[in-house]
Amino acid sequence: MKDFNYYAPTEVVFGRQSEEQVARLVRKYGGTKVLVHYGGKSAERSGLLDKVCRLLTESGIGFVKLGGVVPNPRLSLARKGIGICKEEGIDFILAVGGGSVIDSSKCIAYGVCYDGDVWDFYLGKAKATAMLPVACVLTIPAAGSEMSEASVITNEDGDVKLGYGNNLSRPKFAIMNPERTFTLPPYQTAAGVTDMMMHTMERYFTKDDDMDLTTDLAEAMLRNIRTAVFAVLKNPEDYRYRAQIMWGGSLMHNGLTGCGVADDWATHQLEHELSGMFDVTHGAGLAAIWPSWARYVLHENLSRFVRFAVNVMDVPNDFTDPEGTALKGIEAMERFYHAIGMPVNIRELIGREITDEEIREMTRKCSRNGAATCGCLKVLKAEDMKAIYTMAKG
Repeated sequence: MKDFNYYAPTEVVFGRQSEEQVARLVRKYGGTKVLVHYGGKSAERSGLLDKVCRLLTESGIGFVKLGGVVPNPRLSLARKGIGICKEEGIDFILAVGGGSVIDSSKCIAYGVCYDGDVWDFYLGKAKATAMLPVACVLTIPAAGSEMSEASVITNEDGDVKLGYGNNLSRPKFAIMNPERTFTLPPYQTAAGVTDMMMHTMERYFTKDDDMDLTTDLAEAMLRNIRTAVFAVLKNPEDYRYRAQIMWGGSLMHNGLTGCGVADDWATHQLEHELSGMFDVTHGAGLAAIWPSWARYVLHENLSRFVRFAVNVMDVPNDFTDPEGTALKGIEAMERFYHAIGMPVNIRELIGREITDEEIREMTRKCSRNGAATCGCLKVLKAEDMKAIYTMAKG
């Protein structure tokens, strides 16, 4: 069991009409002029953006709007936001949207308080010591960025997707109204669930298997979300299960399921090259990579994969064949992905067979030209990354 610090300072305001409290909360955390950051037309079409802006106006809080965030948020828009904030004297950033919007907001918040290029943080060339406060009105449960220290940004120059984590970036508050997720398309719902489950699975599959309480919490969350996604795909306006998913996305990435264990994150890092190269939905990319990663690292902690199969995926435990039980657990996860409309290999993800040259390029980027590794259950070198991408071809 690892020693740990657990830090989760975000104030969560959860429930119906919770967005009504946005102006009060902005004031509470010191905002006087706000950058309202959002994505595409859905925030406008739903009326949420107008409502948030009206509430700010009624409270005498000035704001500037910046839309245009896309999945796999772009560095160029963040740089534009940094310029706007400096020109307009912005002192608070409010994200209205999902993980991409929140991640872009964090990137902007870092850049406003830094004299260099904000990309330095994502390259590991600098560490942030100050940033503007960030908060969010969450509309898409998936990334968990509403309570986490992480943000992921794509630099269009080279299609490089990198993450940066710093506790400074944990949002001051997160407003969560499950009703705002009723209109999410089935694919987006399923991809979001895949992402949030993977945030816990990246912490669950570890060699540190003696923190029983953390493990029990992780398994309960995974089972709960697996049940909830089928309920909302059947009835998109099922408040009870939309609430489970929204709250689950936050708990699965605020650090709770990593207490006392070593995080792996290999699947995420392998997937970043997929979404960087092909601009695919992150959750779908995770589903396409994870089964191959799991089979590749299975024997690094076979008993953990057996436990996952039995306690999460309801596979009967064949005590005479642990490897068979573990493999059936991976197969059950693949069936789950297919049942909710997710791919289980790269061919299904991008609609064609990936080329050997594309595998070499993803391997090069993921390994930083062979200089970097990823993962901790099994530390993956460049040749391991290439092998997993090749297994995942489909």
